[in-house]
Amino acid sequence: MLDPTRRFSNRVQNYLKYRPRYPPAIIALLESECGLKSESVIAEPGSGTGLLTELFLENGNQVFGIEPNAEMRAAGERAMASHPKFSSINATAEATRLPNQSVDFIVAGQAFHWFDRESAQREFSRILKPAGWVVLIWNGFSVESSPLMAAYQELVLQHGTDYLEVSRELDHSDIASFFLPGSCQLAHFNFQQVFDYEGLLGRLLSSSFVPEPNHPNYELMQRDLRDIFAAHQKDGKVAFAYETEVYYGQLSAG
Repeated sequence: MLDPTRRFSNRVQNYLKYRPRYPPAIIALLESECGLKSESVIAEPGSGTGLLTELFLENGNQVFGIEPNAEMRAAGERAMASHPKFSSINATAEATRLPNQSVDFIVAGQAFHWFDRESAQREFSRILKPAGWVVLIWNGFSVESSPLMAAYQELVLQHGTDYLEVSRELDHSDIASFFLPGSCQLAHFNFQQVFDYEGLLGRLLSSSFVPEPNHPNYELMQRDLRDIFAAHQKDGKVAFAYETEVYYGQLSAG
């Protein structure tokens, strides 16, 4: 499997244009449950193009975006150029280069399953201030929400180059174990994107596990996607449904 720090190098433009942002309700959740304030300092390992970063910058937070992929990091730096509280760091979740006890929150969107969990936990414990919080967020396909989403899931299962290895779903016990000896809570949010066919194709191609245009299976995958779109579109659009999962907790039991 391709090195996770390089997997998205050829996907940047589709990622920026077609991946969803994150529900603003996440901020209200963290304010009420974790004491998030505009003065809170955020570290975001796996910050990528900044889709989650901007949520916290708009809340007034200082954010350290930590991204090892050069193309994704450069796209994030361009997107966040107007935000004086954003700092970009060429580093990994396991070695962030941040000082000891320097951040109030560590947040990760879509990236946690790429981390070496044991090394990342040690690093997170090192850079978090006492009583700091870890927040792990996924925008997952809401597969059971509609026939479109079920068909899309079948498409990526059929055509994905290494979908099962990459998706490797983490259940609640996997994630809860990361917080030990502390604990975590889980919140859910539902939302959707509306796509024409070009948008649906772009969303598909933003995923690192599907064939690119030079792959021998690309045309077959695209044909199947067109069939799915034709079967489920209404007025030339489809609704792509997500369920956002937010795990939040502390790494120390005290």
